[in-house]
Parts: sequence; structure tokens; C-alpha cells
Amino acid sequence: MVHHKSQQNSHQMSFIHEPKLPKDAFRSIRNYLAGQFVGATRDDVLLDEVLKCLFCKLMIERNEAEPIDLTVAPFQLAKQLRTVFNTVRSAFPDIYTKDTEILLDPPTLHYVMGELDFSIMNAESDPIGDAFEVFVGSECRGNAGQFFTPRSVANLLVQALDPKPHETVLDPACGAGGFLSSVCAHLEKQGITPKQATIHLYGIDKDAYLAQLSKVHIALLTGGHPTIINGDSISLQNGQKNIREYLPKGGVDVILTNPPFGVSIVAASPEVLQTFELARKWTKNPKNGMFGRSDKVQTNVPPQVLFVERCLTLLKPGGRLGMVLPESILSNKSYRNVVEYLLQYADIHAIMGMPEALFKTSGKGGTHTKTCLLVATKNGDKRTWKSKTVFMAEAKWCGQDSRARAIPHNDLPEIANNYVAYRNKKSITPSNLGFSINKEKILGGVLCPRYYNPQAEQELEGLDKTHALLPISQLIAENVISITTGDEIGKLAYGTGTIPFIRTSDISNWELKADPKHGVSREIYQGLKDKQDVNPGDILMVKDGTYLIGTCAIVSEADREILYQSHLYKIRVNPNPYDINPYLLIAILSSTAVQKQIRSKQFTQDIIDSLGDRINELTLPVPKSKNARNHITSLVQQAVVNRIKARELAKEARACVTLQLDG
Repeated sequence: MVHHKSQQNSHQMSFIHEPKLPKDAFRSIRNYLAGQFVGATRDDVLLDEVLKCLFCKLMIERNEAEPIDLTVAPFQLAKQLRTVFNTVRSAFPDIYTKDTEILLDPPTLHYVMGELDFSIMNAESDPIGDAFEVFVGSECRGNAGQFFTPRSVANLLVQALDPKPHETVLDPACGAGGFLSSVCAHLEKQGITPKQATIHLYGIDKDAYLAQLSKVHIALLTGGHPTIINGDSISLQNGQKNIREYLPKGGVDVILTNPPFGVSIVAASPEVLQTFELARKWTKNPKNGMFGRSDKVQTNVPPQVLFVERCLTLLKPGGRLGMVLPESILSNKSYRNVVEYLLQYADIHAIMGMPEALFKTSGKGGTHTKTCLLVATKNGDKRTWKSKTVFMAEAKWCGQDSRARAIPHNDLPEIANNYVAYRNKKSITPSNLGFSINKEKILGGVLCPRYYNPQAEQELEGLDKTHALLPISQLIAENVISITTGDEIGKLAYGTGTIPFIRTSDISNWELKADPKHGVSREIYQGLKDKQDVNPGDILMVKDGTYLIGTCAIVSEADREILYQSHLYKIRVNPNPYDINPYLLIAILSSTAVQKQIRSKQFTQDIIDSLGDRINELTLPVPKSKNARNHITSLVQQAVVNRIKARELAKEARACVTLQLDG
């Protein structure tokens, strides 16, 4: 028995309060247990005890155990609960052995049961998911690349795949069972009883604790017994047994999953990697431009890549896949083989971009990794109709901010409704929350929705009568502009001198900071001066970052002696027939028509976003009217000159403070 710290007379403790929402109740319980529970401080241990109490509550709600009386003394209440827990052990021997006991002492049990004043069976939300999020979700097992899947995402994917009562559903990285619980709720809306809903549910997780928690989660929600396996979905091993032995022969009907992701995670042994097509090096055939796999196996492949192939191999022909993936998988050149594999073995129905705040928990918890939701059908079933288009959407809001605080803005329900309408062949008004593109228009293996943002194209189309729409690639080919990037000098060079080293944070409002944080020595400057070749009138534009990509500044006479980092482009305007000058160009680059293109073209790398060589894909709207061009040039010139003058005056004033000046 674990004892309560407090010597307070528990008869005097009052538990009369307004009913709480489950998540609020679990927060109160967690805070109480963290301070009062002797013998355990780890959240997963505390959660285990709360789950035992929830099982007792479920037995009572289902009339399979006698109700408890919260008005009795804590010792008597504890005795009643232990009797109820005997029933729990008998009903769920796969979860609790006959030796398992409730470890909470009577006063603590009295408090916990008093807080659990909501119905498990009739709760509008998923109370067990709430408990997991409060107790364990903050830890997120980020080192293993596992992150708590928000319920809004699970519900969206379940709605998109629409599993039927007779279909088998698998989550090969089930975690605490979030997707499986959403499937249960979805089936219940179709008139399926909770227990029946679990008959065809399967889950796999490499983490023994999470596998057990998932089993507890679904059992608590339904009273049923889903098939949850503690094993490795990549190697398909559960000890000495192959995981396929637990699953339906021929594959499952539906897979819903949020696999672990991270480039530094060792997902499989060399022997296991040999069995994966996506573990092999893929190369481009110069004759036909197609990508194909070679015999060479890579030494380390991220788990998110292997899970794409594993999910498709576990599906039956015509089976449906709903999957959370880092956007980089669907966007970056380094993962082109994954897109080619998907296009070869599956019919892609939808890609839905999620906000960066989606997997943040609180403070530094979670990850800012940009993700997408993939909906696809495995090839091989001749009865399955193949679509010629792909539904795409890009959410700006997901119901929470970057610190996981609830906000009223949530685009996911509207995206779900738009996809259902699209699936049912109903027309939708194209917007970032739903549009379709022809599969023939998929360019360079890029599948992320923001790349095809219809709003960027629509804005350009509205300018074609008054503007010359000039692709940057054309302007480079004609030597109208030239683009280069800077250099990284290393942190040891910072502070070695007074010559500014311009970084992305040193650019704002078309100007360079008067006093950048990092100065370098003249020796370092002389070594890079000719290579960087910075002249007045050059434009520095942010190439890499998260929020600053596309931010521009113009180099003035006062900025002749600078170096700039590799995360910046240097854009130089050369003599040209289009009457483009640096002042006009910086205004065009900063216009909404170009900035929307930049937002759509930037792609996610492992840590930060980048525009990369996609700057060549931008189209510049240059006013056809000479008067308009001159007017814009004059406005920018005045703004830049005045700001530089103000900057230099401020610099002079600061210098004067330490000078001995005569009255």
C-alpha cells in the first residue's frame, strides 16, 4: 500500500463541486498526485493508477459492479473500490493479472474518485485520450520520434477513410490508441455497439508501455478486447513470432497511423533494410527522367520512409491508407524516391497540409515539424476506380497555438467537409481549405499542397493585362538578373572585428541593421570580399528560415564592407530591356503576388524551411506602364534613402556620446 503524505482528517475533505470536463479533472488529479502520492512521481506510473480507477468507474457505469458511495469514509470507499477492481481483473485478464492491486491509499482514492464525476460511456470527447494527453502527452517520447496525435487530426483522417463495420483496421504505430479510439467513435455513429467495434481493430507498437496503454484505452472506451501487439512493425517481429500471424491473411482493409519520424533514429538493422525497396538508393534515368531503385542499400533510412512501404505491404489490394507524414517526405528532392514509390504502388486521393503548431505541446515540448495527411488506396484491385485528380488543402489553424493552448480557429473540420464533398463528386470553391489538381500537373515529385496554392496563381492571373509576367528563370537566362548565395564563416569568427556579417535576422524593412550582432576581422573580410562581390544596389533576400523567407534589403553605399551568410541570396540587376532597376525589383519581390508564391514554393528541410533553387520558379509581375514603374522606383528610393540617413544619424549620435566635444 502506498501511503498519503497528509495527516489531514480526510472526513473533513469536501468534494462537492461543479462537474468538470474530463481534461480539467485529469489536470487536477495530476497536480494532486504529483504532490501527495508517495512512491511514484513519474507521470506514466500515476496514469496507471488513474486508469485503474477509470476501469472501476466503467464497471459501475455498465452495471457490472455495485456503485460506490462518496459520502462514506475514505477507508470504506477504498474497500468498495477494491471489490469493484476484482471484477475488473476478471473481465480484463489480458490487462490486469490476479496479483494487480490499486496502489493509491484511501484518502487519495477518495479525492480521485471525487474528481472523476463524468460519464465515460456518454462523454462527448475521449476521456482516456484526455488522460493520456495530460499525464504522458507532455513527454511525447520525442527522443523516439513519437508525438501525440491530436484528436482533430485522427478524426479528420478517420472521416476521410470512412471505415465500415466489416472492415479490418490497423494502426502499425498505435501509441496510446488515438486513431483506434476515433475509429470506435466513427463506427458507433453507424450503429455498431462499442464491443462490436473492437472485433476488427488491430494495433502494433514497439513500446511495451504504449501497447498496453492502447489496449487499456480501447477496453475502457468499449469494454471490448482489440488485438494490440507489442512488436516492431518495421521488422515485423514480436519476439520470435512474425507479426503477420496476428493479422488477417491477405492484408487489412484500412490503415490509419502517425509513425515515428526523425532523421537520426535508427529504424532497422542492415538485414531488415535489405528487405525494403525504399531502403535502396534510387537514381534518375537520364534518358526518360524516371526514378528507379538500384541494388545498393543505404546504411540508415528514417522510420517515416520505411513506414510508407510497410503500410502498403500490410494493406490488401484496394486497401485504404491514412497517414501523417513530415511535409519534407512529399516535397524534398532527397525523398523523391518515396513519392515515386507512392505513385507506383498507390492511388493518391488527398494531401492535406497541417500547421506547424499541430504537434506542439507546451513550452519546448513537441515538435514544429511541418506535416501533411496522406489519403491513398493501394493498387492491385481492378474494381477500384482510379482518380485523375488529387484533393489538396493547406490548414492555417488547427484549434491550438504553438504552445498547445486552445484557440477558436480550426480549419480541419472545413477541410474534412470539403474532402467528403470532393469524394462524393460535388463541386467545391477552390481555396486553401480545399482544391484539386490534375495528377498530370504534379511537378518534380512534389506533393505538398502549398506548392500548388491556387490563390497564388489566381492573383497572378488577375495581373496579366496590366503587368508583364516574367519568370525569374527567364530573367536569369537573359542575364537581366544574377543570383548567388553567401558563405558560412563559423561561430569562432564572430566578434573578431567590426565588419558586419549579415545574417537573416539582420534584414527588415528593406534595410540592413546598423549594428548587426556579429562582426568579423578585416582578414576574414579580405578572404571573401572578391568572392562575395557586394555592391551598392544589390538586394539581399532571405533564402532559409521559418518566418523570414522572402524578406529583402537593399545594399547602400554605407554597406560596402559587409559579408553575408549562405542563408541569403544576393540578387543583382544588370542592364536590361525591361526597365527593371533594384528599387523596382525590391518592391516587386515584396509584393503580395510574389510573397504568396514564396510561401507556396518554400519547402521544409529537417530543421528549417528553404526556398532553395525554387526561387527560379517565381514569376515577377512587372508593371507595363512606364509611369507606374517610375513612380514605384521613386517611392522606394525615398524610403530607402530616408531610412539609411536616419540609421547613419543614429549611429553618429551613439558615437558622439563618448567623444569630448566643446560646447
